[in-house]
Amino acid sequence: MRFLVDNPVSPLIAEMLRKGGHDAVHVRDYALQTAPDIVIFERASKENRIIISADTDFGFIMARSKKDKPSIIIFHHSFPHRPEQQGRLLLDNLAQLSTALDEGSFIVFESKRIRIRTLPIIG
Repeated sequence: MRFLVDNPVSPLIAEMLRKGGHDAVHVRDYALQTAPDIVIFERASKENRIIISADTDFGFIMARSKKDKPSIIIFHHSFPHRPEQQGRLLLDNLAQLSTALDEGSFIVFESKRIRIRTLPIIG
């Protein structure tokens, strides 16, 4: 899978994903750490990358765009903040989330559950 890790998430997540065999970059790799969310969204769309963020604004961008890609993974504020925990839980769950991510989904990792919403967001 291909990922673009947003600035609120540690670059260690991208590193862990790469070690897990995925194509992952952090916004810092593109010098986009201060870029508006829409620029990150467009870059992920162009490169067919899944966005990983803690910024819920991507939900608003998806709703306004009415697109079914890119998929987005959000770490909810209740989710562990340690990059090692985030990366391990993400890697442990990617296999079961792969179909949803391939088809276009907005996925929220919370402390006790994972919520999946199929894209596009309408209504």
